[in-house]
Amino acid sequence: MLLWIGELLSTQSVANAVLVLSLVAALGLALGSVPVAGISLGIGGVLFAGLAFGYLGFQVDPHILHFVREFGLILFIFTMGMQVGPGFFSSLRRQGLKLNVLAAAIVLLGALLTLGLVLVTGMPMETAVGLYTGATTNTPALGAAQEALLSITPNPAAQPPSVSYAVAYPFGIVGIVLSMLLLRSVFRIDPAAEAKVFAEQQQGRHEALVRLNLRVDNPNLEGLTIQNVPGIKTLGVVISRIRPVGEQEVITAHADSVLHVGDLLLAVGPTEKLAELQVIVGSKSEVDLLQAPGLVTHRQLVVTHSEILGTPVRALDFARRYGVTITRVTRAGVEMTAHPDLALQFGDLLQVVGAEASLDQVAAVVGNETKELNYTRFIGVFVGIAVGVLLGSWPIHFRAIPAPVKLGLAGGPLLAALLFSNLGRLGAIVFYIPNNANLAFRELGISLFLACVGLSAGQQFVEVLLHGDGLYWIVYAGIINLVPLLCVGIAARILLQANYAALCGLLAGSMTDPPALAFSHTLTGSEASSVVYAAVYPLTMLLRVVSAQLLVLVWLGSS
Repeated sequence: MLLWIGELLSTQSVANAVLVLSLVAALGLALGSVPVAGISLGIGGVLFAGLAFGYLGFQVDPHILHFVREFGLILFIFTMGMQVGPGFFSSLRRQGLKLNVLAAAIVLLGALLTLGLVLVTGMPMETAVGLYTGATTNTPALGAAQEALLSITPNPAAQPPSVSYAVAYPFGIVGIVLSMLLLRSVFRIDPAAEAKVFAEQQQGRHEALVRLNLRVDNPNLEGLTIQNVPGIKTLGVVISRIRPVGEQEVITAHADSVLHVGDLLLAVGPTEKLAELQVIVGSKSEVDLLQAPGLVTHRQLVVTHSEILGTPVRALDFARRYGVTITRVTRAGVEMTAHPDLALQFGDLLQVVGAEASLDQVAAVVGNETKELNYTRFIGVFVGIAVGVLLGSWPIHFRAIPAPVKLGLAGGPLLAALLFSNLGRLGAIVFYIPNNANLAFRELGISLFLACVGLSAGQQFVEVLLHGDGLYWIVYAGIINLVPLLCVGIAARILLQANYAALCGLLAGSMTDPPALAFSHTLTGSEASSVVYAAVYPLTMLLRVVSAQLLVLVWLGSS
C-alpha cells in the first residue's frame, strides 16, 4: 500500500498532480487557521505548505503546474473583481477619493523604494520584484511580474521572483500589524473609541429611510401634481400613498397624482429630507396612512428577470401601467429611495406599494424568484474570463518603455470583472455570482496558485534562507513594507486627522491583506475598518498588478 502511494507521488501524471496539490492545499489551509499571538496566516499557509513539499522533493509535471497556477490566478482575481466591482467607482467619489489617493501613495512609495534598492544594492530585478510583491502580500502582482518576465526572457533566471516572494511574505503580514501598533502607540489612540466615532460618522452618511405622514396645508400646492411639487426631485423622497380630502380610503400615489389642500400623504426618505418636505407641504398628520383602510398594500420583490436589468425606475413606468409605486431599493445591504434615474440590478430588493392584484403583475415583471439568487450564471463567468484574458494579452505601447505593457492574466480579468459587475448585463448574458459561490471559487483559485508557487520554489527557498541572502532580503522587505505604511499613516493622522479605524482599513487595504484586516477588527473591537478596506481594495489591487509589471518591463526592457 505504502509502496503504491509512493510510486503515485513520484510519477509525474495528472493523478500525481491532483494528489500533491490537494495535500498541499489541505495542510496549508489547516496551518493557516492556527493563530499565533492572535494572528493567523490564513490562505498564506498554503504557500508554506507548498514550500515544505517542494523542499522534500515532491514534484508535479511542469506543464500541469504552470497551467494550474495561471488558472488559479485567473479564477481568484476574476471572482474578487466581481465582488468588489459594484463599489469600485462609487469608492472614488467624495471621501473615497481621498482614501484611494492615500492608498495609491503607499503603492507608489513601495515601488520607488524597490527601484531604489535595486540601484543601491545591485540586486537583480527578478529578486527585487519578488520582494516587492511578497512584502506587500500581493499574490496577483507576483503572477503579473512573472508574466512580464516571461515576455522579456523566455528562459527565466535561475532564481525566480517566487523565491524572494516567499521569503518576504511573512514579514509582509507582520509589518502591517506592526505599523498599526506603532501608530496607536505614537498617537496614544484609544482604538475602541475611534471605532465608535467612525461608526457614527458612517451612520450619518447612510441615514436610514423612514416614513412621515403629512397634511397638505400649503395653498400654493392646490392643483399641482406630485412631480411638480417644488424641490421634490432634489430632495430624493418618494410619496407612496395619498388619502384625498373628504375620502376615507387610501390610494396609491403617483407622480401625476393631483394634490389638494387637506390631502394626507405618506412620504418615504431620510429624516432630514422629510423635514424639508414638511416645510413645503404643510404639517405633520397624526393619521397613519400605513394603517388606514384602503386597497393599498406593500410588498418586497426581488429583481431576477434579466429583461429589466439596467432599466431606470422611470422607464418601467409601473405607476401608469399597474398603479404601483416603488418607494425604496435595497442593494448590497444599503437602502435607498427609488429615484426615477436609478437603474435596477440583479438581486435588487424593491419595496413596492399598490393594490394586491397589481403587485402580482409587477412581481411577474421583475421576476421575484428568490431561488435565482443562488444560481451562478456560468455563461457570464466564462465570457468575463475570456474577455479578461483578451484584455490582459493586449499589448500597450509606451515610448519610454521598450517592451509593450500588458495587464496580463491578473490585470485583464480584474478589469473585465470590474466592468462587467457594474454593467450587470450584456445582451442576454447576466454577470452575477452568488456570494457563497464567489467565496468558494476565490479560495479555490488562490489555494491552487499558492500551492503551485510553493512547490516550484521550495528547494531554492530553504537554500537562500539558510545559505544565501535571505537575511538581507528580510531587511529589504521591511523597508518596502514599513516605510510607506508609516509615512502615509503619520501624514494622514497629522494632516487629515484620519480616524484610526479608517486608517487601519486603509493600511490593510493598501496591502490587500485579509489577515491584517482581521487583526484590525481585533484591535478596534469592531468591523469599522472593513468599510475603508473595501473602498481602496480594487484600485490598490490594480495598481499593484500594473506597478509590478512596470518594474520588470522598465528595468529589464531597457537593459
